[in-house]
Amino acid sequence: MKCLLYSKPKSPGEMVRQVHEHLIYFNNKSSKTPQLEHQEKSCGFPIRPLFVLVSFKAVGWLDDRFRLLIICLPKLDLGIRQDATHVIANLQRQRVSSRLIASEYMEKNLDLMNILILGYEDSDMALTYGAIVRECIRHQTVAKYILESEHMKKIFDYIEDPNFEIAADATATFKFFNKYNSKLLGSPSYITRRQSTKLLGDILLDRTNSSVKLRYVSSLDNLKIFMNLLRDSNKTIQLETFRVFKLFVGNQNKPTEIVNVLVTNKSKLLRFFEDFKFEKVPEQFETDKAQVVREIENLERKDRKDHQRKAIDNCQISC
Repeated sequence: MKCLLYSKPKSPGEMVRQVHEHLIYFNNKSSKTPQLEHQEKSCGFPIRPLFVLVSFKAVGWLDDRFRLLIICLPKLDLGIRQDATHVIANLQRQRVSSRLIASEYMEKNLDLMNILILGYEDSDMALTYGAIVRECIRHQTVAKYILESEHMKKIFDYIEDPNFEIAADATATFKFFNKYNSKLLGSPSYITRRQSTKLLGDILLDRTNSSVKLRYVSSLDNLKIFMNLLRDSNKTIQLETFRVFKLFVGNQNKPTEIVNVLVTNKSKLLRFFEDFKFEKVPEQFETDKAQVVREIENLERKDRKDHQRKAIDNCQISC
């Protein structure tokens, strides 16, 4: 078999072309074979030299080659696969004339995220795909796509995978999503705030996600987001926010810092809920609101160290 590397690449363009030829060759093979392994070992795979292409305009990679690289990942040797992951990460962060080319590319090729998220189901590829997913969701368009799709529920399933490494990696991805979750929930776009809040409520209220719900409502940062969202000028968003806020209050194992923040804001919250009314809401809303009010009324501050108490006292809402 003739080696695909005819000579040492002399230019970035030639380097990219040779990688493309390799990818086409590997993609045409249905599975890993001894011939493919020989091809890698005897000819090498010019992925690592691509690290020097930071100054080479990303446009040169963000076309069919990028898609082909992701598709071919399962057929690559572990070492080459790791190099390819780094290349993908670099491309996600690279700017060209102040533009994030990767973000624009992913916006037009969101179907690639279907491949990456479902990659968690392959134990040999889960960590590789997980690392790439976390790089891609740096872009708000991609994060929004995942948050509003069935893939978010998939991530919760992976968090509970019996394989510890897969579960840990999926958890890391979920934590990364939290950063974008806060940006979406705090977006200046009404539609984005409404859709993100509703989606999160649907996920957390699903009984199959009980363990994820407990982790989410045990976060003080998450509580702060929803305390602020309660003051949103839009009634629909307020109602969707309440569906999640009640989970923080109803958690019977609330962390000390969450209890103390709720106590600090007790009088404001109770005044707020006195006027928290809607013309047309499910009967369950009034029942839930009454329960939330009772829970808040009965809360008492837990002792904390002085510096922790000061930080909590600073966390107040303006109702």
